[in-house]
Amino acid sequence: MMRRLPILFLALAISATSAALAAGVPRDWQRAWPETDFTKHSIDYDEILEGGPPKDGIPSIDRPQFESIEKAARWLSDRSPVIGVEIAGEARAYPLGILIRHEIVNDRIGDVPVAITYCPLCNAAIVFRREANGRELDFGTTGKLRNSDLVMYDRQTESWWQQFTGTAIVGTFLGTKLERLPARLESFADFRARAPEGRVLARPVNRSGVPYGVNPYRGYDSAPRPFLYDGSLPRDVPPLSRVVSVGDRAWALSLVRKKGRIETGDGLVITWKPGQASALDAFEIGNARDVGTVLVQKRTDDGLADIPYGVDFAFAFHAFHPESQIVTALD
Repeated sequence: MMRRLPILFLALAISATSAALAAGVPRDWQRAWPETDFTKHSIDYDEILEGGPPKDGIPSIDRPQFESIEKAARWLSDRSPVIGVEIAGEARAYPLGILIRHEIVNDRIGDVPVAITYCPLCNAAIVFRREANGRELDFGTTGKLRNSDLVMYDRQTESWWQQFTGTAIVGTFLGTKLERLPARLESFADFRARAPEGRVLARPVNRSGVPYGVNPYRGYDSAPRPFLYDGSLPRDVPPLSRVVSVGDRAWALSLVRKKGRIETGDGLVITWKPGQASALDAFEIGNARDVGTVLVQKRTDDGLADIPYGVDFAFAFHAFHPESQIVTALD
């Protein structure tokens, strides 16, 4: 019986490989992703495009180090964009000047394991609880894109996850959705004002010679079309204009900027103020044009509470919510 086990395992491996090939999975994917169950997928594989870098070619930050606000201010300007997160009274800021080159930070704030993610091509800054089905996960970059959005993978099962939705689209965790946590895409000055004792992600050791704080996608948010995207485009707003998204609802940033404050019938309060630089405009992020800071909160019995929201490119929101209307005017 023991002698038959290796033969059985070999037969199962051959069967799985054959099934993956039948599903249209390229052989180089199978070589690079031996643990991924490619027989489980919710999307057509031809929707996934090569972004250029290989698996982990854009390296996640897995052992983040932090510094004081005073030290971070030596290289960050007041207008520098950061993802600000506060959990159980502990506040941390993750500068886009770092994330634009790493895209994922695997961290822990208090007792909560978190994944801080940023997809530059969609301007999607999203924070997840990095747990699924009772398992703590660590995330890396696949080097692949779907709808121009980052496809992540977890190192425990090598399942593939869509960053924009937080949903597993390939592998063992197929259909599982990560919990999205409240976070603010804000200026460094705003983070410092609300969390003067907060900590800031420190720049990793830099061996590339390219300083952190510069933008490799210079002028991207003024481009006429998105990169590596051939899907439909929104009709009422430019594809690379920003929208404020809450779930499957979105408001054009131009509208929010014009109004300054929008309140909805279900208790959402959306505000805008100047003072935050675009991460995707000028070569030096801190000197880029002002896109302002958006905050979305919800009225509760205890006052206004932060909720998850995005300030994404319109084409990306449309790609993942094609039936949703982007609000461009108020009655």
